[in-house]
Amino acid sequence: MPISFTPTSDVAAILNSLLDIFERRDGAPKQAVRVRLDDLTAKLSGYYSQIDPLPRVTANEQFTQLEQQGWLRLAWQPGQTGHLLETVTLNPNQVDPLYTLLERQPIAEQRRRLRDLLLGNRFRLTGWQERAVQDCLAQLKAGKSPAPFSLTNEAWNQDLLTTLIALPSEETQEETPYRVFSVRVFNDSKRFELLKDTVARLARAHQPAWRDLSPQETLRELGLVANPGHLYLYGPWQLVDAEGQATSLAEFYPSVGIPVAMAAQVRRAVIDAPRLVCIENLASFYEFIRYEGQGQAALCLWGNPSPATRHLLRCLPPELPLFAWADLDYGGLNILAHLRQQVSPAFVPYHMDEATLEAHARYAHPLSPADERNLARLRRHPALADMTSLIDHMLQRGLKLEQEAVSLGVAPLSH
Repeated sequence: MPISFTPTSDVAAILNSLLDIFERRDGAPKQAVRVRLDDLTAKLSGYYSQIDPLPRVTANEQFTQLEQQGWLRLAWQPGQTGHLLETVTLNPNQVDPLYTLLERQPIAEQRRRLRDLLLGNRFRLTGWQERAVQDCLAQLKAGKSPAPFSLTNEAWNQDLLTTLIALPSEETQEETPYRVFSVRVFNDSKRFELLKDTVARLARAHQPAWRDLSPQETLRELGLVANPGHLYLYGPWQLVDAEGQATSLAEFYPSVGIPVAMAAQVRRAVIDAPRLVCIENLASFYEFIRYEGQGQAALCLWGNPSPATRHLLRCLPPELPLFAWADLDYGGLNILAHLRQQVSPAFVPYHMDEATLEAHARYAHPLSPADERNLARLRRHPALADMTSLIDHMLQRGLKLEQEAVSLGVAPLSH
């Protein structure tokens, strides 16, 4: 007779577990597809209840009907026939009716639908986005998980793909707040919030230049920020835009923050100072101004240099001496490498040497195993050939130092 019931939660949990096993074996099981109910107690909400027998009675009735249809084979605990099931075994030739009963798509159909979605939109992608989709298609072809795409959540897949299509494939100087981007793409100011970490992870995985960036820095490369940012500058800067309009910053003390949108319009920058020091963190930026900034110029990097920061630095005369001051750790050395690769190879380390580390060793922190691995990898970085001695010293001493620990204006340090 036809099945006319809706599976209880316990029956659905057992049937789905059977189909999960069936699908993991690619639909061609070499042994019986069977589950022991004792192994599924965490998924069974009522079958083993000592208070209410109805869930178990109903589940047993439904399983008996499914066995009569030839879809399953039941085995009862010794002496508990009709009362407590021991195992349920799937008939691999009768899986289609179970998919229908559970309103579940076969995994082959799920894979096909996702593959068709990606293939149908691949032509709209370039750069790292195209590489990300190609990698997912390769995973599907190999029968592997298509993460971060989903086999079961088509709405998520569509949203993620729509986001990848809407993003620039490379760095951009224009900043767009997350909520503004979300409204433009989805007409919903909060929808991108659910996607942004996944987007950052995909970008880092498929754009080699961004692999060492934080998720926030990665999104910034794509012009996406929580709120519009500013660049903090100190000293006698003069900024000239495309129309030749010059803006002098010399009278601002201790610093001035210019909007990123303004920095993007700069076509030429001049500094009436002997050198420029680019500093990783804001606290050290102000310490530098207070103790060592007389007659000099400085810029706060806020971590790895953003597209707007790199653009402004590229507008400076090539003969201007450039210095970089960052933490004596993997992240700080990586910042120096980025500046040398993406702005100018002429960047000189500032307070980033063995003498600085030793002079402040009492404030240093021990290297973690991850720090050691990352520093060993960074030692081979072509842009840091002159820093291998420092890296070796850090590894030998097992120490790293935050730049905030460096005492300025107290004793001269080598740099």
